[in-house]
Amino acid sequence: MYAEFKDEGTLTLDNLLAGDFPRVSFLVTITGGNYTRGTVLSKANDKYSKVAANGEPEAVLAENVDASEEDKQAVVYLTGEFNKAALTAGADIDTFVDKLRTKNIFVRNTQS
Repeated sequence: MYAEFKDEGTLTLDNLLAGDFPRVSFLVTITGGNYTRGTVLSKANDKYSKVAANGEPEAVLAENVDASEEDKQAVVYLTGEFNKAALTAGADIDTFVDKLRTKNIFVRNTQS
């Protein structure tokens, strides 16, 4: 009766996205680590890596990527609203909230 039905796996939802502010995404080069979706990134020499405590945040990683052994291409968000609890960085996220806002990246507290 259900010929050709195929299980495509499961979908695990996260709570990274936190609102309707337009998200602009871009394909960039990631370097220097194994990062998860929601990592706040900085940019140096046209490559992105996890922002350090004293760094300048530029984007939010949209997908998991392992660039620990070689640079990889991945999608980042350059604008949008994001759940504070789903973001990671090289320091407390509160350190970067004001700097992110100047980039049209808004950090919100939402329910998980």
